[in-house]
Amino acid sequence: MTLTNKTPETKVESLFDQIADNYDGMNSLISLGNHKHWRKLVMQQLNVEPGSFAIDVCCGTGDWTIALAKAVGPSGQVVGLDFSEEMLKLADKKVRAAGLQDRVTLVKGDAMQLPYDDNHFDVATIGFGLRNVPDADQVLHEMSRVVHARGQVACLETSKPTNPVIKFGWRVYFDLVPLMAKVAVDKYQEYAYLQKTTAEFVSAQQLVEMFQNAGLVDVHYRPFTFGAAAFHWGMKP
Repeated sequence: MTLTNKTPETKVESLFDQIADNYDGMNSLISLGNHKHWRKLVMQQLNVEPGSFAIDVCCGTGDWTIALAKAVGPSGQVVGLDFSEEMLKLADKKVRAAGLQDRVTLVKGDAMQLPYDDNHFDVATIGFGLRNVPDADQVLHEMSRVVHARGQVACLETSKPTNPVIKFGWRVYFDLVPLMAKVAVDKYQEYAYLQKTTAEFVSAQQLVEMFQNAGLVDVHYRPFTFGAAAFHWGMKP
């Protein structure tokens, strides 16, 4: 991976372009397949209504975008936004394979400056992307800005277990992630970076405070798999 002479943003964009083909497989490997179950539980909690207008920020290869599109139904619309062209290409293939292209629009864009007016969406989501943006607070403010009053903002992200024994095991496991990526897809450096952002990301309680600082109310979170991941959601007043 060559990331010299690039801004931090373009370095991360280049990284995700390079891992796009292996992204889904590595997600399943690293999460031991749990990410699909987590997303199913999240969608049950969000209870997205048919006819809703949603945006999936940092949509990657489109799994959550597709789940939202199924929930909003034929009368709804979903925008999947990402800065990685290669990720969006894979998302487009998956959307078309699911027959949902009429209700999904994929956009290359910046999560830090969402190209939409205030009060535009019913729901804004971000899955496993908040830890990789330059300024997570700014992204949450943008997501809050573009949903209307009573709209939902939701985040599914890696987290940190609080139990000391489980926390130790979590650290050991994630320290092995770059080696797993080296063996599985020959992408050691790229997944060393992703392991670093996981280890350095805020705690679940800190993320609650960030949601509140973004102007959201009724903020809650639900840990998954002993705290290895967490789902946060709140409402714009």
